[in-house]
Amino acid sequence: MNEHNIFSIENFKPEVIVESPGRINLIGEHTDYNFGFVLPTAIDKKTFFKIRKNGESEKCNVYSKTIDSEFSFNLNHYSKSSDNWQNYILGVVNEIQKRGYSLEGFDCVINSEVPVGAGVSSSAALECGLASGLNQLFGLDISQMEIIELSQAAENLYVGSLCGIMDQYASVMSRKGNLILLDCLTLEAQYIPADLKSCKILLINTNVSHSIAEGEYNNRRRECESALEILKKYNPEVKTLRDVDENLLQGNQVHLNSQQYNRVLYVLQENKRVLQSAEFLKKGNLKEFGQLMYQSHSGLSQLYKVSCKELDFLVDYTEDKNFVLGSRMMGGGFGGCTINIIEEKNIAEFEEEVFKAYQDQFGLSPSFITVLPGEGTVVKDLR
Repeated sequence: MNEHNIFSIENFKPEVIVESPGRINLIGEHTDYNFGFVLPTAIDKKTFFKIRKNGESEKCNVYSKTIDSEFSFNLNHYSKSSDNWQNYILGVVNEIQKRGYSLEGFDCVINSEVPVGAGVSSSAALECGLASGLNQLFGLDISQMEIIELSQAAENLYVGSLCGIMDQYASVMSRKGNLILLDCLTLEAQYIPADLKSCKILLINTNVSHSIAEGEYNNRRRECESALEILKKYNPEVKTLRDVDENLLQGNQVHLNSQQYNRVLYVLQENKRVLQSAEFLKKGNLKEFGQLMYQSHSGLSQLYKVSCKELDFLVDYTEDKNFVLGSRMMGGGFGGCTINIIEEKNIAEFEEEVFKAYQDQFGLSPSFITVLPGEGTVVKDLR
């Protein structure tokens, strides 16, 4: 931090500290905003917050140690920032105040080990961590579910990324060593032990930059919504894509363009895969689950069109490796990570091999992260 510090980082004494995790999603991509099923969990990579009241009625000061950037704002007079990371902070504050909760001036220091742009939802960790910390600091008595909802609203309305509820739900509600089978229509959740036997979860980051706050990610949501409106018109019993099956979709194909048809077909098939995956994982059938991961990637690449050549290369590279049980792209797409279920004893050699192959193909270096299913947001009050 430079000499114009908004507060002294060395002498910062927090009243509340928060650990808020990123998340992975084993299967069920782009289904959450279509009110489908997903299978996420938090990971053991977290964003850390130190927060305190500063005695001011309106002024707030925020410093990100991760990117060495700071800003101040007034609780009663603020607007969207051209510096996008600030909008996650402002969006959460805006949603808390919109809902009638009262805030005062605070200071906040943020430090994160959750990689940005990798598809592990550093944004949800930031939103949910701040919301949880302010809830504790000011005794707002906001429920966990409302923290999830207001954090999602902040990303939708203030940042402009039309994400579903999965990321925030996983960041807040995860239990260590478990996966969450989440119904994004009813928000009913079932916890499934993440028993991967001799395997680990390996993320391979393409290190291809992508921004899902605008452009293609939001387009996919709009394409699904427009298809749904057409299906509703001809089928009044349809309320969400959960009310559509493949027979109904095929019967209405004449009313949809090819993009709309393919998007909906992918969502219907992916929802089935998530439910099948949950059953396979309960029974310890990792190979069968892995095959569904490959099918998921194929759908994302061919029908939903959110993959890219780098992601496809990394998934294709694993297909003849019998120690990799499953692989697919994860997250919004157009870059970010693949998620792989891999025998632990083969990880080091595999990383070396795929590093060289990827470099030779694209002139880029991939990076590797082994993650464990972790717990949701943890808040500690030091007062």
